[in-house]
Amino acid sequence: MFLDSDLLMSALRALTPILLAALGGALCERAGVFNIGLEGMMLLGCFTSVATSWFTGSPWLGVLAAALAAAAYSLILAVGAVTLRGDAVVLGIAMNLLAVGLTSFLLRTVFGVQGTFDDPSLAGLPLVGGFTPLAYLSWIAVAVAAVLLSRHVWGLRLRGVGEAPDAAATLGVRPAAYQYGVILLSGVLCGLAGAQLALGNVTLFTENMTAGRGWIAVVAVMLGRAAPLGVLFAALLFGLAEAAGFRLQGLGLPQQATDAAPYVVTLGALFLTTARRRRRPSGARS
Repeated sequence: MFLDSDLLMSALRALTPILLAALGGALCERAGVFNIGLEGMMLLGCFTSVATSWFTGSPWLGVLAAALAAAAYSLILAVGAVTLRGDAVVLGIAMNLLAVGLTSFLLRTVFGVQGTFDDPSLAGLPLVGGFTPLAYLSWIAVAVAAVLLSRHVWGLRLRGVGEAPDAAATLGVRPAAYQYGVILLSGVLCGLAGAQLALGNVTLFTENMTAGRGWIAVVAVMLGRAAPLGVLFAALLFGLAEAAGFRLQGLGLPQQATDAAPYVVTLGALFLTTARRRRRPSGARS
């Protein structure tokens, strides 16, 4: 059968990198920063986790290094968009392009190879019940983010910063501090997403291995309207599409067709969401 427990397990494994990155993007969105640099931060996390794990022999040091490196990389967006008032979209695109070139250069410089680095001595993340600990962490993070945004003072202030920063400032809230905080947190989450992709889903690094997952995470934020539970369901949709693509490839479909499955779902979801939003105002006027 096409739909079975193995497909669901594959979908949940594919879900984790997208979900972690999308949660970071959702928090930025709530603070009024549209973060489309998720792809670049994920890719840097992939390389850093593999390089650190290979040199130290510890995948957990790789995870830590990935989180720190991606957080440091996110400062480009924080300084440019918050302090210097630059365009967050332009900065995010530049970060994505820079990460592709930077990781390709480091792959040749550090490992002396191009294309793919795959070594039997590279330590990957352990599995617990078929999933890495980062998968369980991503599910816990959804619940924590949902509670913080709806019930905690920090979350309510964060939403206030995103919706009315001037009004929040009059109440003693520092919008820039909140925006810096969530951008750095999104970097940490994207670094974890990259570590999961490179050391959890596989155990290697290849050039541009994120393959658009950061962009899919941005779409998940849009579809989920930056709500943690909404982002979870949107990311699960894309995880199912990716798992189905691999299953179809095993049934004999061309790789190019199956690789396109998540992006076809992304376009379809965006089309349906846009169409639904356009219908509501017309119905209200009538």
